[in-house]
Amino acid sequence: MGAAVLRGLGLLLAAVLTLWPATATAWASAPTVVPVGKAVGIKLFSDGVVVVGTSDIATEGGNVNPAKACGLREGDIITHINSTEVDTIEEVSALLQELEGESMSIRAIRDDKQVQLTATAALCSADGAYKLGAWIRDSMAGIGTVTFYCPDTGAFGALGHGINDVDTALLMPLESGSILPATVSGVEKGKAGDPGQLQGVFDTSSTLGLLHANTSGGVFGVLADGGWAEGVPVEVARRDQVEAGQAVILCNISGDRVEEYGVEIAKVFPESADDCRDYLIRVTDRRLLDATGGIVQGMSGSPILQNGRIVGAVTHVMVDDPTSGYGIYVGRMLQQCDN
Repeated sequence: MGAAVLRGLGLLLAAVLTLWPATATAWASAPTVVPVGKAVGIKLFSDGVVVVGTSDIATEGGNVNPAKACGLREGDIITHINSTEVDTIEEVSALLQELEGESMSIRAIRDDKQVQLTATAALCSADGAYKLGAWIRDSMAGIGTVTFYCPDTGAFGALGHGINDVDTALLMPLESGSILPATVSGVEKGKAGDPGQLQGVFDTSSTLGLLHANTSGGVFGVLADGGWAEGVPVEVARRDQVEAGQAVILCNISGDRVEEYGVEIAKVFPESADDCRDYLIRVTDRRLLDATGGIVQGMSGSPILQNGRIVGAVTHVMVDDPTSGYGIYVGRMLQQCDN
């Protein structure tokens, strides 16, 4: 890999709507799955609100920063103010106005541990609102690709990597989310030093499925209608069946059409418990290289097939060489889908 810089091929930030969770199992009951390769819109609401930064508040007595003063840090997940659970920016703002500058307790998650802090919101002289001085995020949305569908359970997996906050790089805690129909309207081609991306439009009037997990190996949920992912099931490859050599990926780079493109698995890495980069892959198909420059953002989750079996999904692109990137072993995704 040398000095290559990697980028996950996931999501662009946007505001989204609340949805409800679901559960399913896949790995134990799925010796075969349907490889999908369709682009979708993905919406995720966080469990709590994520602190992505702090800033001073102008008050009549000068600039203050209650968030920093009470010990809040970037990456903290605020779950409660006093005894009230908070999951949205609006809920936090409403509570601050109700308290009118009274001392309050803040319960947050930091490095998977609970912390308790005490803060007092400041009255902003510019707009007369009480503020904490913390930039917070409660949702993300963007385009990704569905990797597989399990007809027996209705479970699906997508992306092949987790949805991380764009500022803190931490995995977003999932409260609820969904996948939506999407149409790819264009491609910004990738080039060295400047990864490209799929450009698309979501159909917000329709929900294809609900998310129940956001993990390091992808996002997982249940389809509302399996007919959307209809296709021929293929065998799930054992890890020892994957080898360096020719393979194909299924991609949706125009409209809603999925096509097969040639790639090379340049290297199969030894299994690692804490690293989901299992394969080094290179795009060899001239059609895909001409259309996208190689691997672009939005293609994460594109299934990789070899010798008639599904072996994994595309996950990352090398920023200095968009013809190359990484893939995750499909068994790792299926196991995380079950958890």
